[in-house]
Amino acid sequence: MQSSLRNMVLSLTLISLGASAGLGFVYEMTKAPIAVTALNKKLDAIKQVVPEFTNNPNDEMFMLPTDEGDSLEVYPAKNGEEVVGYAVRSYTNNGFSGYIGFMVGFTPDGAIYNINVLEHKETPGLGTKMVPDGTPEKPEFKDQFKGKNPAEFQLKVKKDGGQVDAITAATISSRAFCDGVQRAYNAFERGGLK
Repeated sequence: MQSSLRNMVLSLTLISLGASAGLGFVYEMTKAPIAVTALNKKLDAIKQVVPEFTNNPNDEMFMLPTDEGDSLEVYPAKNGEEVVGYAVRSYTNNGFSGYIGFMVGFTPDGAIYNINVLEHKETPGLGTKMVPDGTPEKPEFKDQFKGKNPAEFQLKVKKDGGQVDAITAATISSRAFCDGVQRAYNAFERGGLK
């Protein structure tokens, strides 16, 4: 083929069509497994933050509005027909490195059952201390929230007049954690689930 503008455009067009067809094929092949993995990750997070349940909370998910004008996902956990808890997917943008995503579990009376940090970009070794679960002998940061009802327990670090012991050298991450949990509770209360 002679090197001309027409031949170069034709060659680039054919290469682009072949590459886009290949990408489309790979996307279609991986779409279903990625969706299944995301669903299993969400169900695992729900299992960690609410008491044992027999329903599929994802099938009964509904949205509750927040004071900021957006909505949070709520997953009711039932044992038979009895509601044993609610998992609320919450977030905050106030972390040291920005966005932090949570799954916060509440019992029907409004007490925090457990909290799971889903995603964050906090400083390794400092802000990341909000993630792990502790043991009865050595509780971790998020364990201090278990069993507490935010109606009576101030979700602020002690430095700000609240009742939460902040992570040493990670007060911003601790404040953000409290903000995300408070956002979940506000939606829970506003939705009349208590």
